[in-house]
Amino acid sequence: MKARVWIKLVLAIAVISMSGCEKKDATVKEPKAKPGATLEAIQEVTPKAKPEAKEIRQMSANKESFGKTPDGKQVDLYTLTNTSGIRARITSFGAILVSLEVPDRNGKLADITLGFDKLDGYLGVHPYFGAIVGRYANRIGKAAFKLDGVEYKLAANNAENHLHGGIKGFDKVVWRLEDLGVKGAGAVVKMNYISEDGEEGYPGNLACSVTYTLTEDDKLQISYEAETDKKTVVNLTNHSYFNLAGQGTGNILGHELMINADKYTVVDEGLIPTGENRNVKGTPMDFTTPMTIGSRIGQVEGGYDHNYVLKSGGGTLALAAKAYEPTSGRVMEIHTDQPGVQFYTGNFLDGSVTGKAGKVYQKNYGFCLETQHFPDSPNKPDFPSVVLFPGQKYSTVTVYKFSTK
Repeated sequence: MKARVWIKLVLAIAVISMSGCEKKDATVKEPKAKPGATLEAIQEVTPKAKPEAKEIRQMSANKESFGKTPDGKQVDLYTLTNTSGIRARITSFGAILVSLEVPDRNGKLADITLGFDKLDGYLGVHPYFGAIVGRYANRIGKAAFKLDGVEYKLAANNAENHLHGGIKGFDKVVWRLEDLGVKGAGAVVKMNYISEDGEEGYPGNLACSVTYTLTEDDKLQISYEAETDKKTVVNLTNHSYFNLAGQGTGNILGHELMINADKYTVVDEGLIPTGENRNVKGTPMDFTTPMTIGSRIGQVEGGYDHNYVLKSGGGTLALAAKAYEPTSGRVMEIHTDQPGVQFYTGNFLDGSVTGKAGKVYQKNYGFCLETQHFPDSPNKPDFPSVVLFPGQKYSTVTVYKFSTK
């Protein structure tokens, strides 16, 4: 009984004190509790705490371990983030773009590239998910080419042809970190690799670098550079598979696509160019105006896996392609200074690969837009040259710009 009296007395004093404070400062308007109110009643009229301030994102570039190769080499994972929340993760193994998280029209982030959560997936057999491929991206017919009358034989790793640099191309080596940090309005990671003379059959020691830059205006830029001490051929690209609805969510046939090209390189049964550049007008190859990927894919034997001859002709940064996914509203524009882009619709994905978050990748679950020089250019003198001489610098850039509508 005495305890109850004391509690009431303490509460009454508290109420009186609050009233007194209110009188002293008329600008403070606290909610009033009735004299003798219970503790619960007082709690109900106490002002609620202000909501926490919204998280302020900062541009950043970080490094962490991603594991080790079977021969014990350390592999790192670099994370670039901008203030919009876009996050790109790149590994030193193959200079692979592991993931790319981009917001939809409601601001919800999703990873839009296919790949693996762990290094083990990339160490095994996979279709070049997110990789930097070289020394020569795409195919070289009969796995051979000539320079100054000397024939160089390469690995035939795609039937009788050479594909994406051979058995152990740039996608299967550990690149060395050269720079990591926030530089001006971009988060940057730069890596380099030296491809020795004779590696996979190619002539010359090739010192090359790749730089990923995530900018404040929602662009992911990939810059490539290379120098050689002996006449050689070079063609580098990134082999990311995109699904703007989110990786593993379904096929990409409903994406709308525009490719800024009115010609494509005709290929034979081994996907080696015949040398003819054919007009796309009136064919299922025509993406000069936006069309859904699936609208005519059934008319293309095997699906799309073709090099498009860009209108820009290469040499200057220009719009190459634009993709839009209607359910998420995500838009991706690709600008490049390369003369071609390989459009591939994941025709060889067959459900045998389980990727990130346990997602099984079925046919057409991703599309590639690989900016490049044309396939088999070393054997096609009428195609833009891919020859690099000592004293020259190979330098090219591709920019992926993201937005919503």
